[in-house]
Amino acid sequence: MNNEILDALSQITREKSVDRAMLIETLETGLASAVRKKHGLTADVEVRFNDKSGTLECALRMTVVETVEDPACQWTVEKARAHKPDAAIGDVILIKLPISEFGRNAIQTAKQVLIQRVREAERDRVFKEYSDKIGTLVRGVVQQVDRGNVIVKLDFSEGFLPAREQIPRSYHRQNDYVRAVVINVDKSAKGPQVIMSRTHPDFLKRLFENEVPEIADGIVEVKAVAREAGARSKISVFSTDARVDAVGSCVGLKGSRVQSIVRELGGERIDIVPWSADPAVFVSRALSPARVMDVKVLEAENRMSVIVADDQLSLAIGKGGQNARLAARLTGWKIDLISKSEEKKRHDLERASRIEVEQLGLGEATTEKLISAGIETVQELVATPLEKLVEIPGIGEKTAEKVLATAQEYLAAHPPEAPELAAASELEFTPEMTADEEELAAGDGTEAPASSEAAEGVHRGE
Repeated sequence: MNNEILDALSQITREKSVDRAMLIETLETGLASAVRKKHGLTADVEVRFNDKSGTLECALRMTVVETVEDPACQWTVEKARAHKPDAAIGDVILIKLPISEFGRNAIQTAKQVLIQRVREAERDRVFKEYSDKIGTLVRGVVQQVDRGNVIVKLDFSEGFLPAREQIPRSYHRQNDYVRAVVINVDKSAKGPQVIMSRTHPDFLKRLFENEVPEIADGIVEVKAVAREAGARSKISVFSTDARVDAVGSCVGLKGSRVQSIVRELGGERIDIVPWSADPAVFVSRALSPARVMDVKVLEAENRMSVIVADDQLSLAIGKGGQNARLAARLTGWKIDLISKSEEKKRHDLERASRIEVEQLGLGEATTEKLISAGIETVQELVATPLEKLVEIPGIGEKTAEKVLATAQEYLAAHPPEAPELAAASELEFTPEMTADEEELAAGDGTEAPASSEAAEGVHRGE
């Protein structure tokens, strides 16, 4: 029996990676609990396990007292002297108990305590090991597929790949190898604690780190990733070495590197975009394969108005707004798309609605001062705060009040036409919008691959 206990402890320590000292302490605690079930919950029990010989020693500690208040751990002097002739008040007498005395139920209690502690220790170990691996790539073997959810056997644990974290239209079979990124470690979960994902943007990022040595070495940096798993992704890259082409490194010779990633993702199309510190340039590249004609930056609103040729608008939007949606997520900017013809209509309407400041009849001197300060239209004058008008040389507070009142009265009497047509033609895409919202904004936009590379699943952003 002694060797059996030692062998069992060695096996548990080896297979479960549990501390042996903790196992011995748990075994002693479990046996002590079993003894208390028989001799009383308040019994003073001493259990010792010899790790070298594998022997278990169990004893009750009885304290000699004048008046017994708790018979589970106290004896009178008379009863104590039956075991120790010279016993006196205050002495502690050890009564050794044979293990066989406990019975099957008591031993089962000790076993349950040991199993429970081993499970807790194993879960603590898994949590400590994998909580530092959140965002990293792991590889395992599919053990079970249940209602679309996949249980994966990892090195020393089990992983859980929920159906929502799997690439659409992908299938996993038992004993297949699967790679995923760790997104969470749930210590309170009843089943596997390690939650995995194949749809998270970090999964694509880690695949590129594995496949592209320049990224692993830090020469090429992955700046941002925007992804719609199973359909299309955009990844922006930047080279810290002017001699190294960031996009070329990711694509590889004849597309060998990126194509292996495309196969791993089930044919998901990947746009590789060169990162730029200039937001306007970065947004223009992110909208590839569409060609951008002009970009107007509104930093205060974190917004860009992007003008494209009429025949490039559907390409910039993408099917269901996908291209523009991913570009907004990749760059973090709100993007307003408008065609060149619609921009021209807007410009013409704005020109038609302009009311020159000369029409107010403010006097030649005052009008020249306003124009020299950059205020050329009545609309601009009304939008200028009073304190700004006072700052214009030669215009005092009373003059400023009079000028502003005159402009407001004139504008109320002669309202300009609002450019409704141009406003309606502008399409807005934001990083926060859902796919359904952006499909409504984009309408039935369609796009065709700009090159053979794009048709094969990868586009090189320029």
